[in-house]
Amino acid sequence: MHNLPMNDDQASGLRRMKQQQQQQMVKVIAVTGGKGGVGKTNVTLNLAMAMSQLGKKVLVLDADLGLANCDVMLGLRVQKNLFHVLSGEAELDDILIEGPFGIKIVPATSGTQSMTELKPVEHAGLIRAFSEMRTKFDILLVDTAAGISDMVLSFSRASQDVLVVVCDEPSSITDAYALMKILSREHGVQRFKIVANMVRSLKEGQELFAKLSRVTDRFLDVSLELVATIPFDENVRKAARKQKAFVDAFPKTPASLAVRTLATRAVQWPVPPMASGHLEFFLEQLVQQPEARGLV
Repeated sequence: MHNLPMNDDQASGLRRMKQQQQQQMVKVIAVTGGKGGVGKTNVTLNLAMAMSQLGKKVLVLDADLGLANCDVMLGLRVQKNLFHVLSGEAELDDILIEGPFGIKIVPATSGTQSMTELKPVEHAGLIRAFSEMRTKFDILLVDTAAGISDMVLSFSRASQDVLVVVCDEPSSITDAYALMKILSREHGVQRFKIVANMVRSLKEGQELFAKLSRVTDRFLDVSLELVATIPFDENVRKAARKQKAFVDAFPKTPASLAVRTLATRAVQWPVPPMASGHLEFFLEQLVQQPEARGLV
């Protein structure tokens, strides 16, 4: 995906976005993790709701385009998804679903292999869809797929902040390292914000971060920051069984308090006063060749 050339439709879509007089600065955060099962989607949705409670308009893009998760986790009914936008059957505003606390979600498809390998014309359609959105928002949270596919790398490198969710398991640490290695060496991403998830204590979270830091300090030229330690919490599983977010079902539980602390920090992360602070930059980064940006 990251080697797709720009075409006229993509370029005109980007120009149209840049011509919008009141283009707002949008904070774009990718939530990723390398492997599945680390709680990435759970962190994304709960963080979105905590940010919304702080007065921010939050849009969640379910970027696991072939295996939708966000709507399923919240028990939300989806009429149309991104497939219908790219096929011209619907506009982006028409497919948005509303979750708790007013968050909006762009639902992905489920079981659609073609959505994992978008063609250039479909990228153009995605840009056009975002450029024509009537819905305004302050923060875009991108819930990436598991693994290190081109799709994951593209969404991660195009975001202003990359949040890497890690658990205290060897495979989680190894996969998070592999993701950061590729993003740093091949795509120029050098700053990563780490979320230690499902840890038994603050100390365990700090030790997990130290393990990861030791490896990256030795082999990679990257900067890591521990931004949250989210405790293992039985209420997280109880909320999942109810198809609810834990910040909604159990607002006072330790995991909810940790996510609210992260949200308070995250809304204060600066948005660069340049092109990268705009949504069109995010989309432009998804379709341009990395060679053109000097990232390889």
